[in-house]
Amino acid sequence: MSHAIEPKPGVMQIAPYQGGASSAPGVKDVVKLSSNENPFGPPESARKVLRKVEHLLHRYPSTDHASLRTAIGEVHGLDPEMIVCGAGSDELIHMLCTAYTGPGTEVIHTEHGFSMYRLSTLAAGGTPVCVPEHERKVDVDRILDAVNFRTKLVFVANPANPTGTMLGGNEIGRLAAELPDNVLLVLDGAYAEYVEGYDGGARLVSKRENVVMTRTFSKIYGLGGLRVGWAYAPAHVVDVLNRVRGPFNLGALQLAAAEAAVRDRDYVNRSRAENARMRTWMAKALAEIGVMSDTSTANFVLARFDSTEEAEACNAHLRSEGLLVRQVAGYGLPNCLRITVGDEASCRRVVHAIGVFKGSED
Repeated sequence: MSHAIEPKPGVMQIAPYQGGASSAPGVKDVVKLSSNENPFGPPESARKVLRKVEHLLHRYPSTDHASLRTAIGEVHGLDPEMIVCGAGSDELIHMLCTAYTGPGTEVIHTEHGFSMYRLSTLAAGGTPVCVPEHERKVDVDRILDAVNFRTKLVFVANPANPTGTMLGGNEIGRLAAELPDNVLLVLDGAYAEYVEGYDGGARLVSKRENVVMTRTFSKIYGLGGLRVGWAYAPAHVVDVLNRVRGPFNLGALQLAAAEAAVRDRDYVNRSRAENARMRTWMAKALAEIGVMSDTSTANFVLARFDSTEEAEACNAHLRSEGLLVRQVAGYGLPNCLRITVGDEASCRRVVHAIGVFKGSED
């Protein structure tokens, strides 16, 4: 049925985003390993500050996020004036597309890249261009081959979701150097904190005028329910983003909790170490029962099965056991299941259940 009032081209190509499952029919005690959440929740420092600021909920929050930007800058050794905050890195991705793309322009993302790159491009009226990966890893040469005069943005998640693979600094640097000066490279560092000693691309941003880094508090900081993200960008990009950003896009609770969390380095270090321990164990245990995966640098393992049918059957078996993982057929990986690294009990339970499904466990 047609209507006289129509949205702009591209909007109706957007399928609503499907988050990770949170429930299984007929099962009360579910283990959610479908959304890459920190199994330990937010740090106690963030919980405490939330209780302190609840009496300020009738007041409008800061519009410039100065206190949070200062904290991020101090912790990561960055210039706070080059930081923009948003409602998760999703909003920052959306703002970049709103500001830099539109009809007649193209945005490059990779074959298994985060779906919001495509969706935000379509919402802005631009054309998303999907570039093949090589064995589930971003291929810099394929990206460069796809660039033309219409290209405005290139999105690369590093570490990548849902594959967990990662490009080295030399390859990222080469991509930035070989892109035309009028093309913005966006490095999505949602999982950067899970890589020891990795800056998410911040040093590259400091050196170049065509690179932006986005980060989030939804993963290692355990604040997914509050939606806080940030971008580190050259001054000209910061100016643009602050022009399209809503003045009150972050509330008082979000700002306070994120500031406390980013300063809690002991919590981050503990979460990283425990994730690495259980990620290594899970990948090895899965391999021993015939389920392979690429080396993951994030907080999940992408388990590969022999066929789409086997992956779907295993997912159904896990759901019947109250174990929720993520099917990633929508990311071009129909024979895979993405499994969040939970606490030790959850990891052991899901591996055991997959072993039963494969016939290697009693």
